[in-house]
Amino acid sequence: MLPLDEIRTLLSAHDDPDHRERPRDFDPRAAVRRFDLLTGALRRRFGPSVRAGLYQDSSACGGCSVPADGTGPAGGLWVELSNFGGFVTAGTGAHWTADSATGLSGEFVTWLDEVCTAAGCVLVPLDVLMEPYDGPTPTLVDEDRVFVETLAALGHDDEDDEDDEDADDEGDADDDLRAVWADRYFDYV
Repeated sequence: MLPLDEIRTLLSAHDDPDHRERPRDFDPRAAVRRFDLLTGALRRRFGPSVRAGLYQDSSACGGCSVPADGTGPAGGLWVELSNFGGFVTAGTGAHWTADSATGLSGEFVTWLDEVCTAAGCVLVPLDVLMEPYDGPTPTLVDEDRVFVETLAALGHDDEDDEDDEDADDEGDADDDLRAVWADRYFDYV
């Protein structure tokens, strides 16, 4: 796997606010070829329980999943390919949570990195994608934050709900409104 600082540099280098869904020089045939190579390798490893599909209106090209009751790891497995940089990431259980990366074995990560390299992709660890996004491209999280701030400015800040929430929940809400790198390269646009 590439050093994490090099991966972070690649994430920044591919960020272009004028092209949210796919890069200016996007080659759909190359993206589908990469996705097919990734899917084929997963099917050889996990068998027919692998489900795969391409995405629309997303900065992600497509994704594969292996259910836990199939041949996948506990909690199930998911792997996604971005339209940008050939970035690939994987996790177990629920998508895009800090716990998603904990179920991946070192052996699987090494195998997936080799598959990615052969397919012309870059494996990006999920914990890197969960780091705060500081790039120039607006994300859906940014749009949500502006909407919530606008409602609050108009006096519609869920005052009735605040009585039921702990102070800790407010911190969680703030975290939900902070974009991460996954929002840039693996989310709907």
